[in-house]
Amino acid sequence: MTIKVALAGAGAFGTKHLDAIKLIDGVEVVSLISRELEKTREVAGKYGIGHVTTSLDDSLALKEVDAVILCTPTQMHASQAIACMKAGKHVQVEIPLADSLADAQAVVALQKSTGLVAMCGHTRRFNPSHQWVHKKIQAREFNIQQMDVQTYFFRRSNMNALGQPRSWTDHLLWHHAAHTVDLFAYQCGSPIVKANAIQGPIHPTLGIAMDMSIQLKAASGALCTLSLSFNNDGPLGTFFRYIGDTGTYLARYDDLFDGKEQKIDVSRVDVSMNGIELQDREFFAAIQGGREPNASVAKVLPCYEVLHRLEQQLT
Repeated sequence: MTIKVALAGAGAFGTKHLDAIKLIDGVEVVSLISRELEKTREVAGKYGIGHVTTSLDDSLALKEVDAVILCTPTQMHASQAIACMKAGKHVQVEIPLADSLADAQAVVALQKSTGLVAMCGHTRRFNPSHQWVHKKIQAREFNIQQMDVQTYFFRRSNMNALGQPRSWTDHLLWHHAAHTVDLFAYQCGSPIVKANAIQGPIHPTLGIAMDMSIQLKAASGALCTLSLSFNNDGPLGTFFRYIGDTGTYLARYDDLFDGKEQKIDVSRVDVSMNGIELQDREFFAAIQGGREPNASVAKVLPCYEVLHRLEQQLT
């Protein structure tokens, strides 16, 4: 049976999901939702999507829609995920699940009461580079002593990954730190027991801190130091250094190197080298199998509990 999907948010990240879904058998995007109708029609035409709208409710009213992928602004994630489940649709919401702990808890509570598949796009769990390290940890061949992570962008104006003006403001803590906070606990297999944060000045027009530093400690004793900046003028992205008891590994998106900068082949870790595709495959497999997915909203909730604790320190 084909899983029929509605996708909300036809911007930079939405198109990554559309490209990924084209590679997955038994899945069809039947509805596309985005803010500007003409631009949405243009994207829908490129991907052969028949139904186009600017209203999520229009798509939720379609009986044939089984599941929804939300690639919308952060501030809409929780309310839209709740709307999807109330309409009886499975939902995958892009990271972050919410920008407050209360909203994240509300999504998890509704998922538990409905039994629907609800997943959050914590892509680092699926990137082959991080999967390779995870498998080594599971095989008891590597234990994390420390993770050193840099998340650097150049965002002194409110533009998206395509260089287009954003309709919303991104956030270092509730979006970008969420990737590493979740990954650290997931890779260690151990809850975060200590968390500290400091931030730089608030930007006069964007209203957010442009620089932040976070320290984490897992119950296992492992440490994580995370540096985040919207002021960094290249190279851009997130770079992970895993320091362990049997080696050092550097993960740069889907590429992995050892501590001597020798490249590690991660091409056989999974069926694809595309983290978004692997994330989407997990979502659809969980729907088909009637099971809880990796990165379910319940499994990632501890990340948002930590972000909440960090936010208390910053206010």
